[in-house]
Amino acid sequence: MPDPRPLPRRQFVKTAAATVFGFQVVERHVIGGPGFTPPSEKVNLGCIGIGGQGGGDIRDLDDSGLANIVALCDVDLDHAAGTIKKYPNARLYRDYRELIDKQKDIDAVLVATPDHVHAPASIMAMRAGRHVYVEKPLAHTIAEARAMRDVAAETKRVTQMGNQGHASEGIRLTREWIQAGAIGKVTEVHVWSDRPGKFWDSQGKAYPTDTPPVPKNLDWNLWLGPAKERAYHPDFCPRKWRGWWDFGCGALGDMAVHNADPAFYALDLDSPDWVEAESGPNNNQSYPVWSIITYHFPAKGDRPAVKMVWYDGGKLPPRPEGLEETRNLGDNGIYFVGDKGCILAGGWSGTPRIVPETKMQQFIIPAKTIPRCLGGHRKEFLEACKTGNPQDAKSGFWYSAPFTESLLVGLLAVRFGKRVEWDAKAMKSPNTPEADAIIHKAYRAGYGI
Repeated sequence: MPDPRPLPRRQFVKTAAATVFGFQVVERHVIGGPGFTPPSEKVNLGCIGIGGQGGGDIRDLDDSGLANIVALCDVDLDHAAGTIKKYPNARLYRDYRELIDKQKDIDAVLVATPDHVHAPASIMAMRAGRHVYVEKPLAHTIAEARAMRDVAAETKRVTQMGNQGHASEGIRLTREWIQAGAIGKVTEVHVWSDRPGKFWDSQGKAYPTDTPPVPKNLDWNLWLGPAKERAYHPDFCPRKWRGWWDFGCGALGDMAVHNADPAFYALDLDSPDWVEAESGPNNNQSYPVWSIITYHFPAKGDRPAVKMVWYDGGKLPPRPEGLEETRNLGDNGIYFVGDKGCILAGGWSGTPRIVPETKMQQFIIPAKTIPRCLGGHRKEFLEACKTGNPQDAKSGFWYSAPFTESLLVGLLAVRFGKRVEWDAKAMKSPNTPEADAIIHKAYRAGYGI
């Protein structure tokens, strides 16, 4: 337990003991050995959404040696049972609003809820003075992403979106190679994922009409949070929520934040000026089982205009020119097309390779100009919390909010089945005024942003 006495008294005892008895008082960080961080120098963390992905986030944050897990919050005690058991000394909550309001010793929060709760919980935490790590995708709507960026800037909080590949060697190499002219001027990017597939099966479905009983340890009203009232069904939670418009952002929200990240980072992409999409049947309740979304980004500085195409639900791009017959594209990935060649990388910002492999073997790798992340994405967040500098977290909302905003514009084209023009400054589609209800959604009382 920490010494409750004031510092002057503690310092007096240490000095007196060393003088009278002739021994050296050894500081706690020395006793703990190399790399030991005293509890007083750790980040007190409150965790909201602690089952599934949230449980993995907590383990990684804890393993960094920089976090004290002091509070846990989940609406489903069965789903969160493993994490609760591992941290018996953490205070337990069901409602994230109570955790943020009542737990005054928290420095930062983890938000690993379904997508529809990300913005309300994160914005409340930032306004309460807490740093925020939020799982991907950053927000459920375009307006939420914009608000999260603005509140982070206003409160000067450290933030991070959970796209861990942004801390990888692969994304840095991709940017360095493209900036060095490895494949010339890039005009086209293709990005793909195998989701949803075996990961959840709710896409392409209509809302269920039967009303099974709510599981004993699930608070369904709190799970709904900001979403409109609807009867519980196992097609919604756990896990399957991602396929429904009311709760998630589909396969794009799950994986484009990973696989398209190298494109936004390496090419300095901003907002598209138009998007269009083709997809499987769309009932406007759940996402289609597959989609292909084309984004057009206008020229910027020396970079020409870029067409980026996203594929999900098992759809794949054409094979890049020169790719050997023995090489597969893989379930997740990205490739860049330039006027002098192609760069192919795996999902989650994987290691890039020039296509074909014979060109890769001849390629002279340029010098590394971007600082490397040595401790990983989540540790980077905790270290930034300690410095207090939002720029030290490299996927902070200053970067990840505009990125998320641009991706979500593509879902407007899916929803309305037409080419959607986009005015980022006004946050409107000039030719799709009906999209306003998706850009700015309504919230249940007590859960807004």
